[in-house]
Amino acid sequence: MKLGTDHLTIQYSGAARPALDGVTLSIPAGCLTAVLGPNGSGKSTLLRALLGASRPSTGTATLGDRDVRAWDRRELAQTVGVVSQSETIAFPITVREMVAMGRFPHLGPLRAEGWRDREAVDKALERCDIGDLRNRQVTTLSGGEFQRVRIARALAQEPRALVLDEPTASLDLRHEMSILGLLRDWTDDGMTVLLITHQLNLAARFADRMILLDGGHVAAEGTPSEVFRREILERVYDWPVRVDEDPVTGSLRVVPLS
Repeated sequence: MKLGTDHLTIQYSGAARPALDGVTLSIPAGCLTAVLGPNGSGKSTLLRALLGASRPSTGTATLGDRDVRAWDRRELAQTVGVVSQSETIAFPITVREMVAMGRFPHLGPLRAEGWRDREAVDKALERCDIGDLRNRQVTTLSGGEFQRVRIARALAQEPRALVLDEPTASLDLRHEMSILGLLRDWTDDGMTVLLITHQLNLAARFADRMILLDGGHVAAEGTPSEVFRREILERVYDWPVRVDEDPVTGSLRVVPLS
């Protein structure tokens, strides 16, 4: 499932400049694409636009071959799984019950779970390695465990694309690497994954492609080697850096200089 934009501009009321300004880009199907950029560069606005949650001033955002606003909301929920930046659970619920919420777009009003729904939930629990947590209350989980549950819920939708907004923020190293490893595995199985992150070096290690935003514009787009150019990164982040190859992983890495 490919995603894209065509001359997309989004201007928020009262803002001095557009959050996105004439952005045209293509997010290929079956790739892990990382969206990078400083705070306020337009990353989350791009995500909302691709999900049809932000109305463009001009231009279009597309899912597949259609304007995302032309999609039926239930059909969209069946096609794209979303993991937002943060979430609070204010009522008692088990891990299994939360993951099963991912089946709501398929169930319709008042329809009980069928074997296909139970199978999808069990598969999501297994793929996110949280089967042993299925009966735990969500409020008792660690940050890393809770994030895996949220990703499992999106996976239970059986989507063709998965969109995540900083899914590893505030996680420890083990959980961070585990989640990115999961996303890489699912991409290798054919899923389209769009990931917003501030973790430049992890993005270079796991992503197929990158989109670097700056002030609502695309500063660079392409493979890590095409985007991780010293002159581009220094201009966008306004800080001196060195770009070299990690001797262990072989991926590019960015080293801030003092």
